[in-house]
Amino acid sequence: MRRGGTTGWLAASALVLASCGGGGSSGGGSPTPTPTPTPTPPPGGQVFAVPAAESLSSVEVGTIIAQAAAEARARGAAATIAVTDRVGNVLAVFAMPGAAATASIPPAPDGTSRDAQGLTIPSAGAAIAKAITGAYLSSGGNAFSSRTASMIVQEHFPPAPTTAGLESGPLFGVQFSQLPCSDLAARASDGLIGPKRSPLGLAADPGGFPLYQNGVVVGGIGVIADGVYGLDPNVLDRDNDLDEAIALAGTVGFEAPTGIRAERITADGTSLRYSDIEYAQIGSVAGASFAATAGALVAVMGYHSGAGLLAGATYGTEASGVRASTAAEFANRDAFVLTNGVGVNRYPVRSGTDAGDVATPLAAAEARAILEEAFAVMSRARAQIRQPLDSRAQVTISLVDTRGAVLGIVRSPDAPVFGIDVSLQKARTANFFSGSFAAVELSGAAGEVPQFVTRLRSFLGDPAALIGSTAFSDRAHGNLSRPYFPDGEVGQPNGPFSRPIQQFSPFSTGLQSALVVGNLAQHLGFVTGASGTDTPRACTTLPGAGGGNPRLANGIQIFPGSVPVYRGGVLVGGIGVSGDGIDQDDMISFLGLHNGAVRAGGALGNAPAAIRADRILVQVGGRQVRLRYVNCPFAPFIGTDVQNVCQGL
Repeated sequence: MRRGGTTGWLAASALVLASCGGGGSSGGGSPTPTPTPTPTPPPGGQVFAVPAAESLSSVEVGTIIAQAAAEARARGAAATIAVTDRVGNVLAVFAMPGAAATASIPPAPDGTSRDAQGLTIPSAGAAIAKAITGAYLSSGGNAFSSRTASMIVQEHFPPAPTTAGLESGPLFGVQFSQLPCSDLAARASDGLIGPKRSPLGLAADPGGFPLYQNGVVVGGIGVIADGVYGLDPNVLDRDNDLDEAIALAGTVGFEAPTGIRAERITADGTSLRYSDIEYAQIGSVAGASFAATAGALVAVMGYHSGAGLLAGATYGTEASGVRASTAAEFANRDAFVLTNGVGVNRYPVRSGTDAGDVATPLAAAEARAILEEAFAVMSRARAQIRQPLDSRAQVTISLVDTRGAVLGIVRSPDAPVFGIDVSLQKARTANFFSGSFAAVELSGAAGEVPQFVTRLRSFLGDPAALIGSTAFSDRAHGNLSRPYFPDGEVGQPNGPFSRPIQQFSPFSTGLQSALVVGNLAQHLGFVTGASGTDTPRACTTLPGAGGGNPRLANGIQIFPGSVPVYRGGVLVGGIGVSGDGIDQDDMISFLGLHNGAVRAGGALGNAPAAIRADRILVQVGGRQVRLRYVNCPFAPFIGTDVQNVCQGL
C-alpha cells in the first residue's frame, strides 16, 4: 500500500470509494432503543407517507462529534470526523489533536495502481464521503452504512474468500456516483441546497453511518482514524474496526431504528450487514461536550468554511433542494422534485433539445406520459430493500434525450437520496451506448478511454459495435463491465469495459473510472489547495453534445435500472430508475416506458426486440453466453400475485 503526500495523488489521478462489512443492534452505550419509524400518514388519494419534518441543530452536530471523539480518546486514537445532513450539506468537519491529514487507498491486487488505486487523499474528504454514504443510502425504510456499501459493490456477493464464483454485488459501480464533477449534484457555492456532491463519490470503508431522529433520516457521520480508505473483502468474519467504533459512538441518541438496519434486509437471499461493532462494545459517551473536546473544526475547500457548526436542512423543504411537487409540475400528488431554493423546479418536464439530431424528438407531453406511467408502476411495486415487508418501492426516475439533457426528474417522498444522481447516470448510460455517436465520442477522448472501444469490438467480434445498431440497457452494459465474464465465474476473462481481476478493485473498475479520473484528480487538488481551479460541472472529457455538456455529464453507471427510448426504431433518449432493488429498477424503467408509450402513441416504445443487447451471443470457451437486457421481479405488485409483467413487451 503506497503512502505519499499530496504530490503523489495529484500526479496520479483521483479517488473515490471504500470498504465493507457487518450487522449491529442497539445496546450498551445506547441508553434506549430508537423507535420504529412512524411517518406522517399520507393525505387522501396518496399512497406514500411523507417523512416528518426533522433536522439536526448545530448543538446536536456538536454532540455527535463530541461522542465520537470521546470514543476515539478511549481507544487511544485521533480521528477526523464529519457530519452531514440528509442532502449532503457538510455541517462540520472536526480534527482531533494528532489526526492525520491524509489517508491512503490500497493498490490493485497485483500491486499496481490505476485510477484511484494507491492514492494518498485528504482525511477530511474521506470522512465527508463516508458521512454522505450513510445519509444517501438510507431512508425511513432502510438504514445502510458504508459497511453495507462495501458488501454490495464488490466482484462477488457476498464478498468473501469462499464465495468466488458468485455474481458481483447488486450495486456494483455505485461508488462512482455523487461525483464532484456531476452536473446534477450541488456545490457549496449554491448555498444550503441539495443533494450535494461528494469529494470521493460513495464510500465503502467502514466508519460511515446514517443519523436518525424519530425514525427519520437527518444526516450521516463519517470517521477516519486508521489511515486507510479501503474496503472489507470478507463479510463472513467480524472486524474490530477503529473507524466504525468511533462513528457508531457518534450515533448514540441518533441511532437507526433496529427494525430497518441493513441486517433486516436481504438481497438474493443474503442478509446485508450494518456494523461489525455493537453498541455494547463502545464506551459511555452520552453527555460528552463539544466545548470540552480537544481539537478544531477544519475548513474544507468547496465543502465547509470551518467557521462553526451548522444546522442541517429539513428534508422535504425548499431549503433542502428536494420538495413535494405542485399540481402544475407533476400530476401525481405523491411526487417530489428537485428545487433551486426559491421555488423553481430544477428539472421540469420538457421536450427534447435534440431537434438537430433526431427527426422527431420527444415532446413534452410524451416525456410527461413516460414519467407519470413509470411513477405509477413504482407506486404499485413491492419494495425489495425496505421494511416492513410489503412496503411500496420508492425510487427516483430520470428521463433524458439523446444529448443527455434532462427532460424531467421525479421521485417518491422517501426514496434514498443516492438514487437521484444514479437514476440520471443510468438514463444517460443507456442512451449513450445505444447511440450512433458512442464509438466516435469515446474514440476521441483523452487517455485510455479509446482503448475500451477496441476491446469491446474484439470481445464481441463486431468491428461496428457502438454505432447505434444495438440497444444497450444498463443491465446489458453492466454485463460487459464485470471483471469476470460471465459475471462472477472465476477463471473467465474480464468484460471489455472492466479491468482484469488482477488490476480490478472498486477504486478502478475500468471504463467507468477511466472516464472521470481526471475530474477527480482536479477536484482533490482544489480541495487541498494545491490547485485553485475546481473540476468543471460536467464529468468526462467527451465532447459537448449540441454545444452543451457531454452526454455523460455525471458519469456512467454499471448496475441495472435503465433502458433506451425509441420512436419507430430510432433512438430518442433514455430512462433511468434507482432507489430500490435492481429488478424493481429494471421493471419500473422498462414497463413504465412501455405504458407511457402506449398512452402517448407516436410510435414510442422500448427498443425493437431485434436490436436489444440480449440478442448478442458471446463465445466463451466452448459455449455461447447471452447478454441480458432486463430482469423483472416475480409477483412484483402489492395486492396481486400477477406474474411475468414484462413478458412479450
